[in-house]
Amino acid sequence: MQQAAEFSQKIKHFFTFERIFLLIFIITIFLRFWQLDLKLLHHDEAIHSWFSFELLTKGAWVYDPSYHGPFLYYVTAGMFAIFGDSDLVARALPSLFGSMLIPLVYGIFRIGYLDKKQTLLAALFIALSPDMVYFSRFLRHDIFMLFFTLLLLVAILYYIEYGHTRFAIIAAIAMALGLCCKEEMPIILLIFALFFMYAVWRGTFGLPNGWKYDVILGAFIVITIMSIMYSAFGAHLETLIGQNFALQTTGWYKAVEHWTAMHNQQRLGGPWFFYFPLYLLYELPILILAILGTFQFLFKGFNASLLIKRLKNRILYHTSATPIAELATISLQQLKTQKPVYSKSEEFFRFCIYWMILITAFYAIVGEKVPWLIIPQLLPMCFIAVYRLNWQKMVFAIIGCMFLILVTWHVAFIPVDINEPIVQVQNSEDLRDVMRLIDGSDHVVVASKNYWPLPWYYRGERWNKIKFYGDITDENTLTENNPGVIILHDAASYPSIQGYDKKTYKLGYWFSFYDNENRLVDYYLHRDGRTGSINIDVFTLRMGTRLT
Repeated sequence: MQQAAEFSQKIKHFFTFERIFLLIFIITIFLRFWQLDLKLLHHDEAIHSWFSFELLTKGAWVYDPSYHGPFLYYVTAGMFAIFGDSDLVARALPSLFGSMLIPLVYGIFRIGYLDKKQTLLAALFIALSPDMVYFSRFLRHDIFMLFFTLLLLVAILYYIEYGHTRFAIIAAIAMALGLCCKEEMPIILLIFALFFMYAVWRGTFGLPNGWKYDVILGAFIVITIMSIMYSAFGAHLETLIGQNFALQTTGWYKAVEHWTAMHNQQRLGGPWFFYFPLYLLYELPILILAILGTFQFLFKGFNASLLIKRLKNRILYHTSATPIAELATISLQQLKTQKPVYSKSEEFFRFCIYWMILITAFYAIVGEKVPWLIIPQLLPMCFIAVYRLNWQKMVFAIIGCMFLILVTWHVAFIPVDINEPIVQVQNSEDLRDVMRLIDGSDHVVVASKNYWPLPWYYRGERWNKIKFYGDITDENTLTENNPGVIILHDAASYPSIQGYDKKTYKLGYWFSFYDNENRLVDYYLHRDGRTGSINIDVFTLRMGTRLT
């Protein structure tokens, strides 16, 4: 017994809070960087990589709201300049920024808004979340914006705590760079501003004496950074002031106009509850604990165990004499007599619940529904899920982490086309075979409106051997100069081309709700549903064939 007790003490001494947190951080880095180029770039990733390559090689970038803000392109071009252009390098910074969410959680702990258990579990949820992992291995603007959102929150909390101007400067930089990522960042800023302004008004948070100076300094920093980046370091001042000072040609006006049109058009539309099935598929334990945490916060004066005990006593000893109405008033009496005690931690969770509700409502209303927009909603949920931890919640959370690990492995580390709604429109692994055929040919013809990611994979001089037509053309034009490979969209193709062998490949694929709607439970358990796809017909010149 004594030896067992000594062993237990050694384990406790070794696994300190700091060491466990460091282990979680290492796991986070591993999950985001290991086999980072396992899968081909997504359709959007290929476009972003290509734009970054063009920026590096030609100095060409101008703001287009369809492709969001400049931050991604400049930092990715910088990575290409230092480490070379490749799939792995393109995804390195998203993985780094996704990993750096974990130290920011530690920053919240350091000033007392989370306790040790809450900190470890919140960090673990962010580390293992399938959506957080998947979209940290993904070259889109969203993970950058998520990092700057959390950095902004941490800087605000530190500014409130210590009142130092340096934290106001960090908050301003985070705000500016977040605004240089995506067009919904202003909504996040509005959500933050309304809460903290109200908190200051009611005296929950105080402001230091020099806050007005810090606000002016912060505004100057935000305007300066955004002006430099959106104008392409002065190369496109018309983005800021418009052409001939016309309001309608400014960048911010175009952004509002474009995304209002996209919202009304619902190009990638879906119901208001679009993201809820994704939570059930990928984030089930976090969802359950967040719902429980929200309930616990909203009814924190409600003592369920005491209420049950009192009801039991009433029923056992006073059943015949106690009216039902009197039993029903017991919980109301408790809510009146038990007032919550204010603390920094309670205010933090109040903010997270408010943040989660408003950001979820925003994305429910927005007409564009795509899977990567789940992560701005998921971040506050990871914090709410650790509210008022007890041993039952801890046990459930640990078991839930096993679920998260299994799903993360499935969606991020299986080198095949996966039937998952998380992939949206992923470029198929079939393209590796197509690119091997292209690599083995000196002359290739592409006649299709669907051809990405080929411009990225054959960037620069490698594109010289490819003759591109935006759509199908006549057979004589296609076979001119005896191309080794001809690529056509399968819906606009030929049954055969003389002298060529034909094979159909998937270009891109997506989870098809309509093909699986009658077997959703079975799909949930087996993940073996059908996919929709864009297909290409690839014609390869037969050995020894030469056309006249």
